[in-house]
Amino acid sequence: MADNYNGWANYATWNVALWISNDEGLYHAAMNFRHVPAPYQAFADDMRELGALETPDRVAYNDRSLDTDALDEMIREL
Repeated sequence: MADNYNGWANYATWNVALWISNDEGLYHAAMNFRHVPAPYQAFADDMRELGALETPDRVAYNDRSLDTDALDEMIREL
């Protein structure tokens, strides 16, 4: 992972990680997927089903620039 934005690959990845780590509801939602093969994708799919398509900062949970490998790792460590 390149350290381009506060230790994350880019702003979008940092922003999604920040919200998951600091919003109690998102944190608990993400924790539900810690043990699935692709935890971030499962989390993003769940958010879409709930009608939440982006963070409060308007970064889409399915943004193509997201470093999903890093987000998977973060969720596995919750």
